[in-house]
Amino acid sequence: MSMVNLRVRPHVCRLLLFSFLMVVVSSCSGLTRPEEVGMSSERLKQLDRLMAECLRQKYFPAAVIVVGRKDKIVFRQAYGHSQWVPAPKPIKIDMIFDLASLTKPIATATSIMILVERGQLSLWDKVKDYVPEFSVYVDKNGEKGEEARLYHLLTHTSGLPAYTDAQEVAKTYGSPCPTETLVKHIAALKKEFAPGQDFRYSCLGFITLAYIIKKVTGQDLAAFASENIFKPLEMKRTSFKPPLSWKEHCVPTEVIDGQPLIGVVHDPLARLQGGISGNAGLFSTGDDLAIFARMMLHQGEFNGRRILSPLSVKRMTEIFPDVLFSGRGLGWDVSSVYSSNRGDLFGRSSYGHTGYTGTSMWIDPETETFVIFLTNRVHPDDKGVIIPVRSRVANIVAAAIIHP
Repeated sequence: MSMVNLRVRPHVCRLLLFSFLMVVVSSCSGLTRPEEVGMSSERLKQLDRLMAECLRQKYFPAAVIVVGRKDKIVFRQAYGHSQWVPAPKPIKIDMIFDLASLTKPIATATSIMILVERGQLSLWDKVKDYVPEFSVYVDKNGEKGEEARLYHLLTHTSGLPAYTDAQEVAKTYGSPCPTETLVKHIAALKKEFAPGQDFRYSCLGFITLAYIIKKVTGQDLAAFASENIFKPLEMKRTSFKPPLSWKEHCVPTEVIDGQPLIGVVHDPLARLQGGISGNAGLFSTGDDLAIFARMMLHQGEFNGRRILSPLSVKRMTEIFPDVLFSGRGLGWDVSSVYSSNRGDLFGRSSYGHTGYTGTSMWIDPETETFVIFLTNRVHPDDKGVIIPVRSRVANIVAAAIIHP
């Protein structure tokens, strides 16, 4: 997507006061003055102006931004409407978003690393050890490539294509389609390059990882992540397949067959599997994601609950040495072509991820800062704008750090 002119006009401040298109919700509970952790309140107010302009141009219906530094929450705001269709509804700060591909690092990669720590997996295990049908790359001369390893799946360097047509899979295998069946279909797909030779962002690799988690533990990804990540961290509004009691708190995404998806995953392959998938399907709030970000900044521990070891956090969030060209850590984006949400000011030790629905997270250990930016840019017609906005949000937050 080409860059969009987001020059903030002088009249935008007035929009904050009277625009019917925008509702700003702020909570002082639990907030720390930015100045207490070396940040500028005045500079952070640029986020309000930027969001007002985005809403004026209808880039997305709603946004939630949570910023933390030095283990404190310094900014927590909601903007706009949770939906435009069938009728506008104001956003609330604690509403639940479809995280899309944020599922990959938060649920899938974290679960894999927990199993690595327990000695139940190794990053160098062959994918074929768990999925015997997993084919190898064959070049134009008929020469076979090496076997893909688990770290290839985590870094998007396995040779798998980016995606596969969910409708075609449904025609062949039925809907819903069991994850095991889908993974066998994925395993047989023609590989685009030999493992470790190129980078291709692939949802299919993370669907395969979720299957491996279930094969090793006997639990699907939703159950394993809940038991080992979300419940220990008390992330009470984070789940796959949100219960009906959460529906009124879920932010709608795309309108499909005349109805907006509410509490139903947007990603077609995740929806085909019934809502639990390694590439997408997780729902959460800005506040819960702030807990996860603080855990990562605490080297795997939060409020006395350790999720990961410090060395696991380090390995996950640095570019994996065997595929330096990829710019990817283990589940996390460090410096790839997809890391626009870093902005221009955060350093090279920072990391994060984005989600197709309009979600993103960026974490900077150097300054002990995180930025959570959630939107539903796919509502109602999958035509919203988000990529250029992410970098601007990150730049405003980074520029507000006046005492690094």
